[in-house]
Amino acid sequence: MLFEHDVAVSFGDCDPAGIVFYPNYFRWMDACFHAFLQDRAGGHAALCTALGARGLGLMEARLGFRAPVSEGMHLRYAIADITWSKRSLDVTYRATEGDRLVLEGHERRGVFVDDAAGRLRAAPVAPLRALLGA
Repeated sequence: MLFEHDVAVSFGDCDPAGIVFYPNYFRWMDACFHAFLQDRAGGHAALCTALGARGLGLMEARLGFRAPVSEGMHLRYAIADITWSKRSLDVTYRATEGDRLVLEGHERRGVFVDDAAGRLRAAPVAPLRALLGA
C-alpha cells in the first residue's frame, strides 16, 4: 500500500438503517487522497502553487461496496496503486475493517490549469508525479 488513512465511523455517518450513508465513502476516499498529498508534498494548496494549477480535480469516481459498515467501526482506507498517464492519474483504493474488505474504489484525477482563454484544462501530470516522489 502506498498510503493509509484511518476513519472512525460515527452515528452521524449512518442512515436510518444504521449503515454508512454511501456518499460518506466518497468523502473518506477524498480525505485519504488529501492526507496523502499532505504527507508527501505539504498538501493540495502547496502543490497547486508549485504547479501553477487551480486544483487537482476529480474526473471520475466509482466504488464497489463489498460489506456493510456501521457506527463504531474503524476503517482503514489505503491507496493501493497509482497509475500515471499523460494528463491524468488513476488512484486505486481499498478500505478494510480489520481483515474484512469493505470497499474498492477508483478515482481519476487531473491537474487543472487555466488556458489562454480562461477555461480549465487538464495539464500534464509528470510534474505532480515528480513532486510526490511517485
